[in-house]
Amino acid sequence: MSALGGAAGGSEGFSSPIGVGVGVLLILVSLGMAYYFGQMATVIALIGIIVGGLLIGFGVHFVPVGGAPAAMGQSPGIATGVAMLAAGAGLAGLFGGAWAAEFGFAIALAAGAVGGALMMAITCFMVNVVYIFAMGVPSASGKVDKDPITGDTFPEYKSQGTEGHGLPFVSYVGGVVGGMMGGLGGTLIYIELLYVYEGVLPVMLDAGVEEIMPLAVSLAGIFAIGMFLVNAVIAAYNIGGTIEGPHDPKFARWPRAVIGAAVASAVCGIAAIMLVMV
Repeated sequence: MSALGGAAGGSEGFSSPIGVGVGVLLILVSLGMAYYFGQMATVIALIGIIVGGLLIGFGVHFVPVGGAPAAMGQSPGIATGVAMLAAGAGLAGLFGGAWAAEFGFAIALAAGAVGGALMMAITCFMVNVVYIFAMGVPSASGKVDKDPITGDTFPEYKSQGTEGHGLPFVSYVGGVVGGMMGGLGGTLIYIELLYVYEGVLPVMLDAGVEEIMPLAVSLAGIFAIGMFLVNAVIAAYNIGGTIEGPHDPKFARWPRAVIGAAVASAVCGIAAIMLVMV
């Protein structure tokens, strides 16, 4: 069953024990390297990066993606790909979090979450404006008969031969939640990397903190964006095309993406940290 009561499906062959074991081993090796080359603060930073990746991988499954069928009014969701839409929401949040980094950890995370959520809220609103007033189609899900939040029914509004159309309210809420989680995760990765670079680069380059800040901010931003895209693509492959949101049966696939995101974030995170450690 999905989080909001959709039919079960999409989680067959969840993950092999060997695959999970290899993934756990890679995470432990990455944490060990962080401790060996750095110190406990570096390990904590890497754990933060992994958590950020988990938030991104999980949050992508909330985002309503319809792809090309949605552009023709034959499927609910936003007419673009999973990775592109998730990256847009995540980068909006990341920019907001990076802007607020100087105000403290909590404020930066809050700004990142709000930035991603706001981007998705505006996008979902404009998508429904286009669907309803330009294409003349109502919002109707093809996965469930009733909106789990509002109780609105869909069968009488769904066009024959389609998987539904528009952006039901549950999909709208899912988009905002997914954007919030993506922005939060991307910002967390950025902040943790920034803390590492701020601590290491002054010693490495024999310079003051103010002098190395442009380099630290640039490196943290580049790696945060790269890791966001890595996790978004992993989630996109896990979803396999389109998804309506948390009520979609495909939502049940999220554990595989979370495992993949944790491993990818650990490996990419240690690479970003080792760049200034060795």
